[in-house]
Amino acid sequence: MAEPNANSSAAAIAADEATRVSVVSLYQKQPKIYARSVTGWFAAWRWGLVWATQLAFYGLPWLEWHGRQAVLFDLGTRRFYIFGLVLYPQDFIYLTGLLVVSAYALFLFTTVAGRLWCGYACPQTVYTEIFMWVERQFEGDRMKRMKLDAAPWGMNKLLRKGGTQLAWIAIGLWTGFSFVGYFTPIHSLAASVAVLDLGSWEWFWVLFYGFATYGNAGWMREQVCKYMCPYARFQSAMFDKDTLIISYDAERGEPRGTRGRKTDMKAAQLGSCIDCGLCVDVCPTGIDIRQGLQYECIGCTACIDVCNGVMDKMHYPRGLIRYDTQNGLQAHLSRSALVRRVLRPRVLGYSAVLMLICAALATSLWLRSPFRVDVVRDRGALARTVDDGWIENVYRMQIMNTTEDRQRYRVRATGLPDLVVDVQADIHVDPAEALWLPVALRLPPQVAERTGAGAHKIEFIVERVEEQPGEAPRSEVEKSTFLVPR
Repeated sequence: MAEPNANSSAAAIAADEATRVSVVSLYQKQPKIYARSVTGWFAAWRWGLVWATQLAFYGLPWLEWHGRQAVLFDLGTRRFYIFGLVLYPQDFIYLTGLLVVSAYALFLFTTVAGRLWCGYACPQTVYTEIFMWVERQFEGDRMKRMKLDAAPWGMNKLLRKGGTQLAWIAIGLWTGFSFVGYFTPIHSLAASVAVLDLGSWEWFWVLFYGFATYGNAGWMREQVCKYMCPYARFQSAMFDKDTLIISYDAERGEPRGTRGRKTDMKAAQLGSCIDCGLCVDVCPTGIDIRQGLQYECIGCTACIDVCNGVMDKMHYPRGLIRYDTQNGLQAHLSRSALVRRVLRPRVLGYSAVLMLICAALATSLWLRSPFRVDVVRDRGALARTVDDGWIENVYRMQIMNTTEDRQRYRVRATGLPDLVVDVQADIHVDPAEALWLPVALRLPPQVAERTGAGAHKIEFIVERVEEQPGEAPRSEVEKSTFLVPR
């Protein structure tokens, strides 16, 4: 009786093994990309923009302008200083205009030449380039970094890896400090940092921005461009067949294959590509440009530089990988023909809209009034009868001086006959300051009787009195009402 039971158990186990569902993990760890260093014409341009953007970012907070920080967004006082321009929260429209200009410029440049912004000026690209340079200084180029990562931990590896991390952290913290320096005067911020006496929000933003820089540029790198940046996803909507992109000339390069420098390509039936793989080694996102246009390509042109170097060594013409268009590759268009096709309706439309927006924004800034006026009624005393039957209305007036000089103003009112303005003759407002002051309007009893009870439209006229040489007379008109009680 025992043997049939054993056979039955074995059969049941076999059936269970056959029907068992295997669990497969859908998560795959991304292999680390060891980008190789590259030199060349495009690399020089890329590093030139790295220097230009970082000198501007790190240097602007330290630049003085008329005794103050040249660029300062003072959230506490709600004043935003950009060199000689002083903006208030009421000028938010200019920020909107700047964002619209940036968006249209991005559309235009992308339509003409692909991801120029990503490859040369995007903060992710710029800081990744800086962090990779630091990594190479401590750990060496591609092969040395690969060997170091594969080696067991020892003093050499600890010192090299530790030096890299410390340098990255220092750059991240300095970046966070510089960022906060645009919102807190950087000289006082530096003094507070020296004694570790920052406010809670300043601590938060220095550490947060520093950590974001350290994490994105040091560790995440291409993952930000591939999976986090939305631009990589919708860029195809701005591409067409006449957009300049990083292109591999498959007609010239294929069939690829290794060979010596003296090998006759025609006899060997080979193309110009020697299949060295350097274009993949230098790519910061790890793609093979020979597979055609891919959304991961950020247009950094490292593959162009390294391929041109290989072509020079093989004594082949440059340009196996180059800036070209899909139409250009298919029709073998010359460089001049490519340039002529840039002026197509899509590009002209983007250019026209961009120029109109820029012109409107520049005109608005040029014609912007040097002061602003706001008038609100005093709700505590809407209308009252004072001595000798005069009718008095009380208002609160705000005068904002948007210039860098002390200004003098005078106030008058129109709309009703014989209106008397009870306010000081000359009103002085300090540079970039806003002054609130009470203003009383009085109307004679006989005029009030003729006018009748109710709300009557009036206008406050605030005139700037010339104090600085060359100042043009300016005035601002603010509408309000005058109440005559029953």
